[in-house]
Amino acid sequence: MRRTVALAFSGGLDTSVCVKWLQEKYDAEVVTVTLDLGQRDDMDEIEKRSRQIGARNHYTIDAKEEFIHDYVFPSIKANALYEGKYPLSTALGRPLIGKKLVEVAEKEGADAVAHGCTGKGNDQVRIDVTVRAMNPSLQVIAPVREWNMSRDEEIAYAQERGLPVKPSKSIFSVDQNIWGRSVESGPLENPGTEPPEDAFEWTASPEEAPDEPRYLELGFQEGVPARVDGKAMDPLELVSYVNEVAGAHGVGRIDHIEDRLVGIKSREVYECPAASVVIDAHRDLEKLVLTRHELDFKAHVEREWAWLVYSGLWLEPLRPALDRFIAATQHRVTGSVKVKLYKGTSRVVGRSSDYSIYDIGLSTYGRGSTFDQKSAVGFIELWGLQSRVASGLSSQAEEKEKNGHQGTKAKEAQ
Repeated sequence: MRRTVALAFSGGLDTSVCVKWLQEKYDAEVVTVTLDLGQRDDMDEIEKRSRQIGARNHYTIDAKEEFIHDYVFPSIKANALYEGKYPLSTALGRPLIGKKLVEVAEKEGADAVAHGCTGKGNDQVRIDVTVRAMNPSLQVIAPVREWNMSRDEEIAYAQERGLPVKPSKSIFSVDQNIWGRSVESGPLENPGTEPPEDAFEWTASPEEAPDEPRYLELGFQEGVPARVDGKAMDPLELVSYVNEVAGAHGVGRIDHIEDRLVGIKSREVYECPAASVVIDAHRDLEKLVLTRHELDFKAHVEREWAWLVYSGLWLEPLRPALDRFIAATQHRVTGSVKVKLYKGTSRVVGRSSDYSIYDIGLSTYGRGSTFDQKSAVGFIELWGLQSRVASGLSSQAEEKEKNGHQGTKAKEAQ
């Protein structure tokens, strides 16, 4: 009896070749699985290609709502930016792909799952670890790690077997979902070269963006974006709308040197209009409603949260433990943030909340001030107490050392 393998299938060259390769190398029947995470692909065409290549069955899974609620929303609450720049768009989608692969594999009676990730990237780790954590009995096969074919060799392999594959004319390698678009390869591999305009699809060139600024008012409810310009929107509609508006103003382009999990430094280019705007607005609202101590500790939690997700440890128990702390801080993160979009920039220009800790009576320098400035004298006295004592002792020690050094030189002179 032939074994069954559930393959994460994008419909591109790599995963199309994977279907036939798994059939030949492992004598396997292949079931393909495609998740709709808002990547704007033609799902009917992908299913058609899968069946033409010879897959036994195909699953198209609309996972957009689950992706937004269970993966994107927690990342917003965590202000998740890997190395301070990357909103984890691709990284957030991989554990969900791994989860659905396991579900399909169990339904189809498969003893293995497969994916088209390379041995150089982070995605192999994210999917492998998720699958093995959910069902250790499943074998994980990564054909690209095994076959070691160049792109030209893959094309020749597909042509020899009559696979219905149209090699992409793009020089870039692209992955995208509703939270962002990742672009690699081609001229981007030279870190000293500015990304060409044809690398971008979601964002206008800042130079070509509208000459008039656009203001967006984002409304948050317990840390989650729920309204735009006073209008309530469902999550998918909201993210799509902000992607469109911010992208039209050239906002959301990210270009940085990233430390991959496997130890390679890589030049990464992303387009994340909604993620860039929403996370920046969310962080600003937190500054209005959370205490200094909450913000300081949460910054440490955010960095660890982003690292866990980036490095494929979505199911590590520490991650939901951090989520519980983050959730405890979000009850007061309700309010509105006004953002100004202009020529590739997104700038917070206003914020308000019923939970604001900002007290104009304490902050104003006008007549209405309720702050007793005389109280600052005692505060300063105590605040600098240990520093003054330590500084005085240090000065005394330096003076003794100086005098001792001069005495030694005088004796040597005699």
